[in-house]
Amino acid sequence: MNNPKRFISVFLILLSISVFAQNDDDEYITFNDRRNVVHGVYLGVRLGYGEIEGKDTYVGGLKVAYVANQQFEVGFEGKFLYSEQKLFNVADNINEDLFAAYGGLHLEPIFFSKSRVNLSFPVLIGAGVVGYIDRDAVRRDEDIEIDEDDLDAVFVLEPGINALFNISRYVQLEAGITYRFSSRIELIDSPIRRINGFSGGIGVKLGIFNMGRNRYKKKLD
Repeated sequence: MNNPKRFISVFLILLSISVFAQNDDDEYITFNDRRNVVHGVYLGVRLGYGEIEGKDTYVGGLKVAYVANQQFEVGFEGKFLYSEQKLFNVADNINEDLFAAYGGLHLEPIFFSKSRVNLSFPVLIGAGVVGYIDRDAVRRDEDIEIDEDDLDAVFVLEPGINALFNISRYVQLEAGITYRFSSRIELIDSPIRRINGFSGGIGVKLGIFNMGRNRYKKKLD
């Protein structure tokens, strides 16, 4: 090549190909876009135990979420809790336990996402209902009718901290604690004013946590 400019141009083209190409065939070179997001989705189930006003409380949860870059989750989470309060209702002559069902927006930033064990800080922002239920009827597995007058709306903010264990690309285990903040309960004769309290739990997530980076091919001239 007698033309220095042409030689420099060819050299730069070859250098660019060697740096950015991941693999090539006869007609195409495949590139990775570093700005692309690694996508993931999952369905999770969680069981927990805690206390409300010093009484045993059992919590179950279900969530579905989208995971961006294995670093942040956003989705929906629903929870149900049952607290063995054993409160005696004089008017109905029954013993009552407390229950609540609530759900809402699930957010969870994740740290050390490239490691086998991750640290995350989930938060649930939602609303639901809370009420009392005949304890003896539950134990006898009887049909239970709940009137609207026996329920009250409740708003919940529930932050927490989790350890996440990456079993595979499709399975993840979690263990951690949360603290539940609630609005005031306005039920008549309710000795419990809020369902605040700590809960510890374990769960499993099933899905695809890393669908792979999007790649694109450029045709060679």
